[in-house]
Amino acid sequence: MWKRIECVAIYAEDIDKSVEFYQLLGLTKAWETFQDEEKQWKLIGMKFPNGNSELVLKNNPNLNFAETEIVVEDVCETYETLKYNPEVQWIRTPFLNSLGGHVAVMQAPDENVFVLVGK
Repeated sequence: MWKRIECVAIYAEDIDKSVEFYQLLGLTKAWETFQDEEKQWKLIGMKFPNGNSELVLKNNPNLNFAETEIVVEDVCETYETLKYNPEVQWIRTPFLNSLGGHVAVMQAPDENVFVLVGK
């Protein structure tokens, strides 16, 4: 079902300071956007040198936990497989993204949050 890790999103209280730090480690700033319409909370994508994955920085204190984005073959199929498992909490059930694929957000039994992306 799971194919690979696309990115990991982590909380950064001082997001600009974090960008500078990760650039020292060889990552490059690939994109920046706001998470909300009020443009209060930033998301910044930091590319790894191989270009195959990203570290995403987020400064929203309400989301001060790590989220791992996982590419799956079929988001809706994965949801159907897991939706009756009482230990899996669905933060967002499958929805269409702007690229024509689907996204869902789940909390696993160990309380880790995963963003599932795919067709």
